[in-house]
Amino acid sequence: MVGGELTMEMLDLSFNPLAKFYEAPIQLKANGGVFLIDDFGRQRMRPQDLLNRWIVPLESRVDYLTLHTGKKFQVPFDVLAVFATNLKPSSLADEAFLRRIPYKIPVEDPSLDQFTRIFELNCKQRDLRFHQVMVAYLQRRHYGPIGRPMRACHPRDLLEHVTAMCRYRGIDAVITRELLDAACSAYFVDDDGAAVVPQRRKTAARPQMDVH
Repeated sequence: MVGGELTMEMLDLSFNPLAKFYEAPIQLKANGGVFLIDDFGRQRMRPQDLLNRWIVPLESRVDYLTLHTGKKFQVPFDVLAVFATNLKPSSLADEAFLRRIPYKIPVEDPSLDQFTRIFELNCKQRDLRFHQVMVAYLQRRHYGPIGRPMRACHPRDLLEHVTAMCRYRGIDAVITRELLDAACSAYFVDDDGAAVVPQRRKTAARPQMDVH
C-alpha cells in the first residue's frame, strides 16, 4: 500500500553501489497479491506519469525493469492493482487507460442506518458504551440543519476526538453531547475555514441524557 509518498523512482530498481545489490520496486514486492494506490492523484508525480508507466504492464501482465548498466529484463506483473481516489476518474486518466481498469466501484456515503452501525462498531473498538441517541443527536445538531453529508470515516474521527479530550481531562472515556459538540467544532470547517457549530435553539428546560 502506498499513498501520497509514491514517486516514479519507487517503481524502478534501486541499486546500492556499496553493497552491490538491488532493491525491488514496490509493484514487484506486491506480486501475487494486492497493490493499493491510495489517494491516487495526490502523489508528488502527475497521475499521467504513473499511468503511462503502467499502461503496458496492466494489459500484458509483464513489466520491464532496467539494471544500472542499462540492460532491461522482463518480470511478471501478477498484481491486483487497486486505485482509490476521491477525485473524478475522468480528471486523472483518459479513456484508453480507464479501459485497462475494468472495474470501477463507487463508494457512496452511508445511510443513517449504516452510519449508526459504523458508529457502534467504533464504540466497541474503544470500549465506549454505545447508545443510538448519540447518533440521533449528531444528525439533528450537526448534519441535518446544514445539509452535511455523512461520511463513513466520521464516526472513527469524531470518537478519536472524544477519547482524546477525555484523556486530556483525565477522565474515563465517555460519550456526551458536550464532547460531541466539541469534537464537531474541532473536526468540521465551513467554506471560510472556520469551525462550524450549529447554534442550539432555546427550549424549555428538560433533562439531558448522557451516555456513559
